[in-house]
Amino acid sequence: MTFKTSKTRRALVCAVLATTSVWAQAQSIVMSSTTSTEQSGLFAHLLPAFKKASGLDVKVVALGTGQALDMARRGDADVVFVHDQVAEEKFVADGFGLKRLPVMYNDFVLIGPKADPAGTKGKDIVAALSKLSAGNAPFVSRGDKSGTHAAELRFWKMANLADKKGSGYKECGCGMGPALNIAASSGGYVLADRATWLNFKNRADLAILVEGDNRLFNQYGVMVVNPAKHAHVKQADAQKFVDWIISPAGQTNISEYKIGGEQLFFPNAGK
Repeated sequence: MTFKTSKTRRALVCAVLATTSVWAQAQSIVMSSTTSTEQSGLFAHLLPAFKKASGLDVKVVALGTGQALDMARRGDADVVFVHDQVAEEKFVADGFGLKRLPVMYNDFVLIGPKADPAGTKGKDIVAALSKLSAGNAPFVSRGDKSGTHAAELRFWKMANLADKKGSGYKECGCGMGPALNIAASSGGYVLADRATWLNFKNRADLAILVEGDNRLFNQYGVMVVNPAKHAHVKQADAQKFVDWIISPAGQTNISEYKIGGEQLFFPNAGK
């Protein structure tokens, strides 16, 4: 009788542990996102509010946008939050995402030495890149297929300099923070998203040199990964995040995130 009771107890313990494990898994989702949303500090501000509203934890994997989309294509994420609209629309068209929704925007800025030896300062990003190319000025490209890297390549193409970026052009294959660190230590120029720049501490002699060009607009979008491609995707929980981030509560939370009194992201869901 004792033996049977012991077996029953063990079975009950195993059942409880299994249920607990399933419950724990159900209480979190994986989000592949960009280094800018992570390194700007936005998620540290945003995700606790989402957990309070939903009870869900969000495990963020911060990569360049291209890598974040690749991660989702492999089925290693439940939701994607990135900033390269062309790539995002292709992701949905190829069947990997259910629907792309706009969430927020900010802008890109050209960062460089305060003395600006290449003479780039102003509002025209194309003119600035032309000067960098002509002067063979040191330029740090992320070179990582991120949203920022994709934008940078578009700007070089606009300047008709896709293959003539100058001898100072170097790709680091790194995130936004490391790219800024390289520029700070080498006196180089770099294209950055404003949010990461505002949260960047190791500025050395760097400053914003080009801003305000409409072409520097930087839109972010969110997508639930399609469970038809990967059956294990937690569609319902991922949709809860999407619904919250585009809701008045989520949008207000985004607008409230500031550094030094300056707003980093501007919500525009539904626009």
